[in-house]
Amino acid sequence: MKSIYKILLLSLVLSGTGMSCKKKLEEAYLNPNAPVKVPVEELLPQLVSVMAANYAGHGPMNDARFISMYIQNFASYTVSATRNSSTMYERMGGTVDGSDNAGSIWRMHYFDIGQNAMKMIEWATDEKKWDYVGVGQAIFAWSWLQNTDYHGEVILKDAFNTNLLTFKFDKEEDVYLYVRQLCNQALENLSKTGDGVSQVNLAKGDAFMYNGDVNKWKKFVYAVLARSYNHLSNKSIYKPDSVIYYCDRAIAVNAENAVVKFTATPGFSANSNFYGPVRNNLGTGFAIRQSAFIANLMKGANPAFSGVDDPRKWYLLRPSISGQFNGIPLNGGIGAIVNANDRPENFWGSRWDSLVPPASDARARYIFRNGSPMPVLTASEVQFMKAEAAFKKGDKATALAAYRKAIELNFDMLQNEYSTNVPAANVLTTSVRDNFLANTAVVPALASELTLSHIMLQKYIALYAHGAIETWVDMRRYHYTDADENSNQVYRDFVLPPTTGTTAMWPDNNGKPVYRVRYRFNSEYVWNIEELRRLGAEALDWHTKETWFSKP
Repeated sequence: MKSIYKILLLSLVLSGTGMSCKKKLEEAYLNPNAPVKVPVEELLPQLVSVMAANYAGHGPMNDARFISMYIQNFASYTVSATRNSSTMYERMGGTVDGSDNAGSIWRMHYFDIGQNAMKMIEWATDEKKWDYVGVGQAIFAWSWLQNTDYHGEVILKDAFNTNLLTFKFDKEEDVYLYVRQLCNQALENLSKTGDGVSQVNLAKGDAFMYNGDVNKWKKFVYAVLARSYNHLSNKSIYKPDSVIYYCDRAIAVNAENAVVKFTATPGFSANSNFYGPVRNNLGTGFAIRQSAFIANLMKGANPAFSGVDDPRKWYLLRPSISGQFNGIPLNGGIGAIVNANDRPENFWGSRWDSLVPPASDARARYIFRNGSPMPVLTASEVQFMKAEAAFKKGDKATALAAYRKAIELNFDMLQNEYSTNVPAANVLTTSVRDNFLANTAVVPALASELTLSHIMLQKYIALYAHGAIETWVDMRRYHYTDADENSNQVYRDFVLPPTTGTTAMWPDNNGKPVYRVRYRFNSEYVWNIEELRRLGAEALDWHTKETWFSKP
C-alpha cells in the first residue's frame, strides 16, 4: 500500500498549487511511456504468478518460509539469537524492528493483486468478458481470506480509497462475509456465456493455471468457500454440512488442482519456482532443513503412525549419507544431529553442509525444482476438509471414506507430477499406494476407529511445504496442542518451544504461542501508525493475540 500513500501525498501537493482534486493523478498526468489501460489478458498472468511467488518474490511461498518454522515443517540450519533470523521464527517470535520478513502476503494482497484485480474486473466488465470478471473475483476472494487468516484484522472498506491518507482496519468476520460475497459473484460470472466470453481468449491470460477452463475455476471458488466454512470449526456458527456441501462441488480430482506453473527458462530466475535452486531462497542467507517433526511422522517414529514407513518420504524429504531420514530437532540446529552422516541433505540434494545452491536442479525433487508446479489448492486438501467436517458432524463413515480418498489423491499427485529425480526403486506406484492404504495403522478398518489425529496429521503430510499457510490455520484452530476425543494431542508429538532456556519461546511472546503476523512494516508501521496504535499492534506481543477464526 506504500505506493498508494505516495500518490495521495503528491495529490495533496498538487491541490495546494491550485490543481483540481476532482481528477485522479493518473488522469491528470497521463504516462507517455505506458498505456493507461492494458488488455485484461495481460493482467491475469501476474495475478496467477503471485498466488505462489511472483518475479519479485512476493507471494505466499515467501512468507511460508517463516510460517513453516511455526508449524515445524522446516527448521533452522544454524541456531542464532539474531533478531529476525530464521531461529527467531522457530522460537515462535514475530517480526520486529524495520524488517518486512513475513510481510509478503500483505504486499501481495494490496499491491500485486489489489488494484490489478480490481482493474481487470472493471475493464472486463466494460468489455463483457464475464469469464475474466469471474476469475478476478475468484483470485481476490482467495487472497482476502488468506490475508485475514494471516494477520487478523485487515483493511477492508478503506483499502483502495485513494482519497484517504490513513486506512481503518475492519473485523475478520466482515472479511469472511466479503469473501463469500465475492465467491458468489465469481460463480455467477463464470457461469455466463455469450458476449465476450471465450475459452480460447481466457486461455491467453490463464496459461499458467487452468488454461481458460471456467469449470475448473468454479471448482476453485467452491474450494475457497469450503475453506471459509471449515476455518470456523471452533465457533457456535460452525456448519459442517456447509463444509461438506462446498467440498462436494469443489476440486475433486488432481486434474482440477489449482497449480501455478513455471517455464523455468535457463538463464532467468523470474519464471522459476521460488523454492528452486536458481532463486536460492532456501540456502544462502536463509539456510533451513526439514524438521524432526515431519521426519519422525513419515518414518514411523510418531505414535500416531508408529512403525509406519511412509513411501512418500522419498518425494518430500531428503535422506542422509547413512540413508536415514532425520530432521533437525526444535531449535537445535544441524549440530543437534551429532553424527554428521545422519544429517539430512539440503532440499536440492546437496551435502548436509552445503549452504549454496547447486548449478542445476538435477538432484532436487518435489516443489524444490526450478520448474516444479506449485500447488495452491488441491483435491486432497478438499477431501481432508470433508473428512474433518464429517467427523465433527458424527458421520464417521463419510469421514473415513473422505480421509482415505484424500491420501490416495495425494499419492497420485506426487506420482504423476513430482517423480522427477526420485530413485527408481522408490518411485510411487498404484500397488505401493494401495499397500499403504491397506495398512490399518494408517486407514482404520472401522470408521469408529478413525480419530482427528489421523485426519489432521495426514493432512499435514499432504500439505507439507506447499500448504504451510493453510496448515498454520489448522494448527491454530487446534491451538497447537489441543487434545482429540481420546485425550491425545490432535498433532501428536508436536511440542511448543519451552518457556525457559536457550531454546525458549522468543522473549517478546511472554510464554504465548504465535497466532498472527505483524502487518508489513514498510507500509503500515511507516504510514498508518495511528490506526495500529488504536488496534494495539504496537505491542511487542501483538503476534500472540489470537485470531477471530480460531476462537470459540
